[in-house]
Amino acid sequence: MAEIEVGALSEFEQDSPRVVAVGGLEIGIFRLGEKIVAYKNECPHYGGPVCQGHIFNQTEELIGADGTSQGLRFSETRNIVCPWHGYEFSLDTGCHPGDPSVRLQPIEVTVRDSQVYLQLPA
Repeated sequence: MAEIEVGALSEFEQDSPRVVAVGGLEIGIFRLGEKIVAYKNECPHYGGPVCQGHIFNQTEELIGADGTSQGLRFSETRNIVCPWHGYEFSLDTGCHPGDPSVRLQPIEVTVRDSQVYLQLPA
């Protein structure tokens, strides 16, 4: 596995993803509080540039004890939406909220000495 430095931790801001190109691979890097995650910039649905989509809190429907809708709310889960067809993925896990088997390809990230490094697959 090859390791590349992509910048200082301080350069990565919440809700400001960075897409980097390394060889023929595009990778989206996201800051989630003190955590950094990265995914291949390719939607598993049709290959769209998922890491360039909009980020928002997931919407949840509140269901009452009688089974009726009590309205909607935003959860703490942050999702990214693929700009091609609207597929959503949790930024924290890379999984689609309706089918966890549909997921973004994670890229290993390491923070060392306040620098962010990607571990690229061979």
